[in-house]
Amino acid sequence: MSTLKVTRNEDGSISHAFEDEPILAEGDVLVNVSHSSLNYKDAMALDGNKGVMRINPLVPGIDVVGTVAESNDERLPEGALVAAFGDGLGEFRHGGYTTKQRVNANATLVVPERFTAADAAAIGTAGYTAAICVNQLLTHGTREGHVLVTGATGGVGSIAVQLLKSLGFEVTAVTGRVDSESEYLQALGADHIIDRSELSETGRPLQKALYDGAVDTAGSTVLANVLAQVKWGGVVAATGMAAGPDLPASVLPFILRGIVLAGGNSVDAPLKVREDAWKLLDEHLDLEMLHSISNTIALDDIADAAKELLAGTHHGRTIVEI
Repeated sequence: MSTLKVTRNEDGSISHAFEDEPILAEGDVLVNVSHSSLNYKDAMALDGNKGVMRINPLVPGIDVVGTVAESNDERLPEGALVAAFGDGLGEFRHGGYTTKQRVNANATLVVPERFTAADAAAIGTAGYTAAICVNQLLTHGTREGHVLVTGATGGVGSIAVQLLKSLGFEVTAVTGRVDSESEYLQALGADHIIDRSELSETGRPLQKALYDGAVDTAGSTVLANVLAQVKWGGVVAATGMAAGPDLPASVLPFILRGIVLAGGNSVDAPLKVREDAWKLLDEHLDLEMLHSISNTIALDDIADAAKELLAGTHHGRTIVEI
């Protein structure tokens, strides 16, 4: 059993099947896949979500980690440990839940030496996205001060909290489970923890300026309130839509406080953005922390783990051993 295939049947039901042979996507690099991970998009694909599952049937797995089997790109020599994240994998192209997969060279990088294959999978799209967002803050001028992170117990939020703390920021983490998750968030480096309910109701377009920047994984009203609480010249990196894709906000924070709203797109990021994200992870990611928030499962356990993720009863990172 080398490949997990998800099929949306004619009656609307979803079936999972294990195939003996790999199902390959198009791509100019062939990878012997050793690891992938479980992200929210993967859980949605396993559930048959049409917004994620763009082809039918589909091999899920938006992360591919393994060694190069075939390549014409001198950056990616045969035998090198590489990672390809996003780029339509596990959505409109077959992904990483298989022993071999073709990926695009321009979305693939050699994994820094201090990371193992399991480490790279634990980082996955979530950690790579967190690094893109933190780099957006740094690029647009937020290099010190107090930063807010929404969805802080999720994969993106967890790693964003740790990276920001490593860079010297004061960090406030937002979660819907303050009582049960405070110890976890403090271990990541959060200085303050607030309940998501404080940002979930419609607020004034300009509120008390509390934060020098933010990483937002929620969108909608949460993001609108975050924007209203950012100080003059602050930067907000938005990368998620857990609360919705809408933005019921005003132009006032942008005009009167000169703030910047920057997107963090991990799917279509060009090579330079990917390289910069991995550089940040190589320099600032705490491996002991990463190991502490990660668990490893076999491919045949993925369906149950995906249900837990969709139910909101899971935090941290799940490595999938192929």
